[in-house]
Amino acid sequence: MAWKICKKTLMICMLAVASIVSSCTVSITMSGASIPENLNTFSVQYINNRAPLINPSLSTTLTEGLKDRIQNESRLQLVNEQGDIDFSGEINVYNTKPMAMKADAVSAQTRLTVGVKIRCRNSKDPRKDWEQTFSAYQDYDSENNLADVEDELVEKLVEELTENIFNKAFADW
Repeated sequence: MAWKICKKTLMICMLAVASIVSSCTVSITMSGASIPENLNTFSVQYINNRAPLINPSLSTTLTEGLKDRIQNESRLQLVNEQGDIDFSGEINVYNTKPMAMKADAVSAQTRLTVGVKIRCRNSKDPRKDWEQTFSAYQDYDSENNLADVEDELVEKLVEELTENIFNKAFADW
């Protein structure tokens, strides 16, 4: 008899919970983006390369990569003129340096580092403006020539940099 009462009570509770849950609206994004409703557009100015060592395609790759990330992971629309959120900046670091040394004092690994200074302007709420330097690196086998692995390394670096910029701009931590 007690089991029937518990079973009936459990069934009523489950129906009540299901009813409550089905009436709720939850908005979740996979990226964790938290974008205020008053922001609808964004723009990305060309990110100039001011590093002493220049990769000729890095400015375009980083600029387009940031545009793509924001378009793919937010509801914001890209505009050519200044958007509600406007990104600008410059690449200020592009260098390599030896890392792990072998017994014969020859480098086993080399590190490619990219640094970029980004400014984010919020035309709807200037108190949310920010400026920050982002840096990323990739190590590669020193037996490889940089020119042979550079495209693959730059792709990974741009992926990491745009993720970090996006998170700084749109994710509530």
